[in-house]
Amino acid sequence: MLRRAASRVSMRSRERKLDLFRELLRPGPDTTVVDVGVTDAPFGAGSTDNFFEALYPWPNRITAVGNTALERFAAAFPRVHVVQADGRALPFEDGAFEIAFSNAVVEHVAGGRDGQRQFVHELCRVARRVFVTTPNRFFPLEVHTLVPFAHWLPERPRARVLGAAGFHDVLDPLGPRDLASLFPYSVRVLNRGMTLIAVGPA
Repeated sequence: MLRRAASRVSMRSRERKLDLFRELLRPGPDTTVVDVGVTDAPFGAGSTDNFFEALYPWPNRITAVGNTALERFAAAFPRVHVVQADGRALPFEDGAFEIAFSNAVVEHVAGGRDGQRQFVHELCRVARRVFVTTPNRFFPLEVHTLVPFAHWLPERPRARVLGAAGFHDVLDPLGPRDLASLFPYSVRVLNRGMTLIAVGPA
């Protein structure tokens, strides 16, 4: 029951993000968007992965990037252009897209702050504007596992606690200043309590 409730909250949060994305960046039917950090997972049936592709009105203008094979993703979203690549080394020219979108990915990038900075700089390199979200490290509930305060622990005990809860991915959470510091230019960081959203250039 807790997981179902969390899924509903997650879906509503993602819908709000998409509304905010459209409000602030004003994309249209010709706007090119790169979504970096998609997963090879379905949307729906309790999963909110890849919500952007499922809900965005112009999927044919999206290029989706994931670091694994994306056969199920490609089958689910046939109008989206799919690329397998490391987000820290994107295979696109400078300014290839109008907008880079990345939802709750940067906290999973390996390599600490340097790796996260490399990832964000690549988003900024390939797109003229960016919309990047991440869980707020100062929010008391760890959103991946629903374990309170686990993400406030130092790295090794944090990994042990999250691993015991079934989460084994990289998790290096960010606060508002941390997030802003990753960008090569000034960004607007919106604090939505559970979520931080960086929009730039400011």
